[in-house]
Amino acid sequence: MLIFIGLLGMVAIALLDTLFPALPMADLGWQGWFTLAITLVAFLLNAMTPLPVEMVFLGALALLFMTGILETDQALSGFSNSGMVTVGVLYIVVSGLQQTGALAWISQHVLGLPKREFVALVRLMFPVMGLSAFLNNTPVVAMFIPVVNDWCRKLQVSPSKYMIPLSYAAIFGGVCTLVGTSTNLVVNGLLVANTDYPPMRMFDIAGIGLPCAIAGIIFVFAFSRLLLPMRKPVISAGVDPRQYTVEMVVAPNSSLVGQSIEAAGLRHLPGLYLVEIVRGNQVLAAVSPKEVLRGYDQLVFVGAVDSIVDLHRMRGLQPATDQVFKLDSPRSERCLIEAVVSNTCPLIRKTIREGQFRTRYDAVVLAVARNGERMPGKIGDIRLQQGDVLLLEAHANFMERQRGSRDFYLTSGVPDSEPPRHEKAPIALVALLIMVLFAAFGWLSMLKAATLAAMIIVVAGCCSPVRAMRSIEWSVLLVIGAALGISQALEVTGASEAIASSFIGVAGGNPWITLAVIYGITTLMTEVITNNAAAALMFPISLSISQSLGVNFMPFVICIMIAASASFSTPIGYQTNLMVYGPGGYKFTDFARIGIPLNLLFGIITVLLAPRIYPF
Repeated sequence: MLIFIGLLGMVAIALLDTLFPALPMADLGWQGWFTLAITLVAFLLNAMTPLPVEMVFLGALALLFMTGILETDQALSGFSNSGMVTVGVLYIVVSGLQQTGALAWISQHVLGLPKREFVALVRLMFPVMGLSAFLNNTPVVAMFIPVVNDWCRKLQVSPSKYMIPLSYAAIFGGVCTLVGTSTNLVVNGLLVANTDYPPMRMFDIAGIGLPCAIAGIIFVFAFSRLLLPMRKPVISAGVDPRQYTVEMVVAPNSSLVGQSIEAAGLRHLPGLYLVEIVRGNQVLAAVSPKEVLRGYDQLVFVGAVDSIVDLHRMRGLQPATDQVFKLDSPRSERCLIEAVVSNTCPLIRKTIREGQFRTRYDAVVLAVARNGERMPGKIGDIRLQQGDVLLLEAHANFMERQRGSRDFYLTSGVPDSEPPRHEKAPIALVALLIMVLFAAFGWLSMLKAATLAAMIIVVAGCCSPVRAMRSIEWSVLLVIGAALGISQALEVTGASEAIASSFIGVAGGNPWITLAVIYGITTLMTEVITNNAAAALMFPISLSISQSLGVNFMPFVICIMIAASASFSTPIGYQTNLMVYGPGGYKFTDFARIGIPLNLLFGIITVLLAPRIYPF
């Protein structure tokens, strides 16, 4: 592997030397060339091999550390970076919102269940763009990722069709205001600290950012069907042979009372069919979508386990059996478990009630699947047979207790099936509001605000500590930390500055061409290193060039802000791209296919408009 990397590095050096003969070779040194070669190899491995992206970047960082290019503190600096830690903390905040059912409310009332892809993009991108204009992009995307995942399952479409638009919509909104991204604030801080220009106001960037955002939205609407891949398979309602029969009851004081079946969101759940409603002594067999729900209505569903989990997470519905309220453990500590009845189970040919299932196993049978057949009658009256698949509600340690038991062939937990803590939803929403307000008004840093919200959520019981830790996407954090370490190497070796200087030499003395080159270099640096690092690197170079040309510096400031924020072509250029990389099941090249045209579009609009709004 090392020989392969070395050979590729030599090829990369030869190519760069040929393409950029003006590159200051003597000043760069072997460390700079080696760093460029390793960075190029990391990109190639991500684009052309199925290796996990975190392993590729960690390997690249390890080589830079082992060769002495990075000192220990520099190599590890990315893993203590506040941005990386903020992303990790935000996963906990989002987990609390998910566990209390707040995200399900967003999915139902904001996104809905549109039937056309265009309408779905409109309902997703415009709210995200509006939120991101005034909130930090990272928490907005972190909040919507599980919502979009669940939404795609209900729409029966691949998440890869909507995860990139989610990230891009956040970026579109971020370039419209001064507080939209941390990059804008970083550049404004540099402007105040290093020049006599007054600080920028909230909407000073909107004259350029808003046209870019509108053009970006139109581009995604027009070309998403062609350019976005289908990486994860569409979930089909007919692929799961386990068709459970489950009974739910409408709580008498719930918000579902008085709503129709369709308005309550019970009609379009994928892989789930409402068979009948039992209302007292009356049985409604052919249920109309306009049928109005009443308290104590007993709803009988047949369908796949994922949709049954959705039912159990829905506020206002509760299991028809009262046995769930007789278990010893609190509901917040339980989960759903599937268990296959073995031929040695002592309950075979007995009804669930006769076998005293709850007393024997400290678990409650919620549904039974038997060869795709509908199981009529009440759950307690079903006689168990060998091979029956039982959907249980039990404490999470049920599987550990039954590991050596011969009563079940197999037991497995259903992911994300913990009963929601609806009563804690107001606390989770207040924690989110506190985080947003404290960060937006600058009362706390984004990291401190997110940490405060996470502490409120965990301490108040909105999310268990175990679930909070399990919700963190550690692979994403590893990629962010390693990518920041690589960007550190590009900076300390002078490689990024050398490339920037070489490109700028091509522009000559024309301010328009120079502005275009500055935008292009900032975009390139943003895709390779981080957005804030690219902006900090290009600011002093641009200031020096504007002074030597004797022109207004503000067009360059705007170009740096837009170029450093508008990262579309790689997943590592911007944190939100990294966050959707795994959930969307993307390959490294998927971002380039749709992102490169967007980068060019934003560049053209910015370079044309910036000098007209802020003349040279």
